[in-house]
Amino acid sequence: MEADNTTRFSDRPISRVFAQTRLNEKGFTMLSPHCHPYFELFYVGGGACSFFIENNVFELGEGDFMLIPPGVFHYTRYTKSSCLRSNIFFRMDDIDEKVAAVMPEGANFFDDTRIFQAPEAFGEQFNGLIARMVREQRIDDVRSGIMERVLLQELFLLCSRECRFLDGLPEQIHTTDSPIVRAAQFITDHYADDITIPDIAAAAGYSPNYLSRKFREAAGVGLHEYLSFIRLQRAALELVSTDDTITDIALRCGFSDGNYFKDAFKKKYGVTPREYRK
Repeated sequence: MEADNTTRFSDRPISRVFAQTRLNEKGFTMLSPHCHPYFELFYVGGGACSFFIENNVFELGEGDFMLIPPGVFHYTRYTKSSCLRSNIFFRMDDIDEKVAAVMPEGANFFDDTRIFQAPEAFGEQFNGLIARMVREQRIDDVRSGIMERVLLQELFLLCSRECRFLDGLPEQIHTTDSPIVRAAQFITDHYADDITIPDIAAAAGYSPNYLSRKFREAAGVGLHEYLSFIRLQRAALELVSTDDTITDIALRCGFSDGNYFKDAFKKKYGVTPREYRK
């Protein structure tokens, strides 16, 4: 788990529900942008933070939840105030079918990134549930895994009954850095093409140098690194969903050099493309 600013969950799967709560002071910087092969439920118990996710930047405040599905790139900044935040990590197998059925859109609720807001009157109840999950994390006996799973069901049931669920991309908490969003969206739309930093900057309406600096501030990663991340993420999906050759997939995902693709893929996923496919 992410115990400090130098360690966090790896890309390995998890075997049970995990929960943690921590106060991040204003100016705290995440180790790096990342994604992981399990769900994350992010909750702001106090203060505020800025979330870069799926080519958008959202400002989250007290009582806000964000559900992050597996494999979704995200990065958090703490620039305006300190933030008391909780992270709950779980798998779809940890959610009871009957609980999933009462969420908005049923089990499909877990397919997408979601933002939902807890009423202030229920803040103590939500904080208490999460605190009990964190306590089980510390106890860590033979009952803890079961207790954490039960508490997760209760948490989602309470959310389904009391929270306000926001549809689409809520403008009321959207960033004013629309050029950053345009740059990220341009990369996602054109990752397969031979695009350059000037191309991305032109789409965003900034100069290349200024955009590079602003993008790193917002996303925690440079433009070139983000482009590579999107390409690798798409290639990983195609490796397990098609029978196409590794070379064809690399070329289709914007890599002109097969060896560079293999090296970059292994650096990110810890295995070669061939091993990943197996």
